[in-house]
Amino acid sequence: MGLACGKVLAEQGIAWQGFELHSDVGGLWDIEGPRSTMYETAHLISSRTRTEFADFPMPPGTADYPSHRVLRDYFRAFADHFDLRRHYRFGAEVLRCEPLQAGWRVVWREGGDQREGHFSAVMIANGTLSEPNRPRFAGDFDGEVIHSAQYRHPDQLRGKRVLVVGGGNSGCDIVVDAVHHAASADLSLRRGYHFVPKYIFGKPADTVGGAIRLPMGLKRRIDGMILRWFTGDPQRVGFPAPDHRLYESHPVVNSLAIFHAGHGDIRIRPDIARLDGGGVVFTDGTRAAYDLIIAATGYQLHYPFIDKDLLNWQGAAPHLFLNCLHPQRDDLFVMGMIEATGLGWQGRHEQAEMVARYIKGLRMGHPAAAAIRAEKAAGFARVTGGMDYVDLPRMAYYVEKTAYRREIAKRIKALGG
Repeated sequence: MGLACGKVLAEQGIAWQGFELHSDVGGLWDIEGPRSTMYETAHLISSRTRTEFADFPMPPGTADYPSHRVLRDYFRAFADHFDLRRHYRFGAEVLRCEPLQAGWRVVWREGGDQREGHFSAVMIANGTLSEPNRPRFAGDFDGEVIHSAQYRHPDQLRGKRVLVVGGGNSGCDIVVDAVHHAASADLSLRRGYHFVPKYIFGKPADTVGGAIRLPMGLKRRIDGMILRWFTGDPQRVGFPAPDHRLYESHPVVNSLAIFHAGHGDIRIRPDIARLDGGGVVFTDGTRAAYDLIIAATGYQLHYPFIDKDLLNWQGAAPHLFLNCLHPQRDDLFVMGMIEATGLGWQGRHEQAEMVARYIKGLRMGHPAAAAIRAEKAAGFARVTGGMDYVDLPRMAYYVEKTAYRREIAKRIKALGG
């Protein structure tokens, strides 16, 4: 997201300065980064053609679902192609962003020294998947408990009795790793999920269909039928039934977890009641012994360098117009605080382009910029496209892809895009 912001700011003739804690670009996808939560076996869960930037496609021959190392190199090539590195301070940790009467005071640590600078606006693009959401369990455990953010390599599982808590995409990836490397692999779930295979009819699942815009009720029935053809019934092998309809929460793009549960390689367990010395007691009263518990319980939004009150925080996330524009301020933007099935990096690039054009439009006195300023100040709702998303922190900034991109495109066009 930071790279996309830098690219479009430069295209609009707006000077910018980037701050990056690591020694190079790549963010989450650089496993060597100090805030990366990547693991060795991680790959994209959306296909590359539905994820890549439109004006910088991945090289021909790139896998349908590239590994994190391929994606790190892709972002570095993106930075080189658009000449972005020269704008960055690397090894720079932003400590505070403080509003002034005009603009912002930004304080950062670089090379062991604390420095500061004044800027006309701040764009926050530090990601949404780096601050672990750590659960609290009753009782005590004699083994090791880690968050999935601390999981890097299957060697951490070798020879251990492993319990993975949480059945999202990372949880299912890790429990499949445990099948091949651990002494045993269990998966504890408090709720059910909808599973999507990576391939349908031999093609990446997210490239199949979509040519015709269907009413959501009909789309659910058709897509649900196709998913049952290719994933079967997860409840038959022990997974709990979802408590929501298809598309009302982020799906799990992993059919291997179902495959291994069907072979008895993964035991599906209910929620944890308490830790019990060398084992775990579950809510159904059963108990099992473990050496390692991995909490794949997701992440929370984390902006430690700015006062929370400045972000119009409501509930589990800041409440911002189109998930990025502050209702009152025109010098503070939260970029990439957005999730949507199939949005890809291009959808985020479009968000960045709209914001860059809005900043330029305000400076130029463009009437479309004035209209956006008035619209966001008057009150707004998240762009859900009528979807009733489940009430979970990770869904607090979820949008419906088609409706969101339509709203963004409309404003880019009005601003002169």
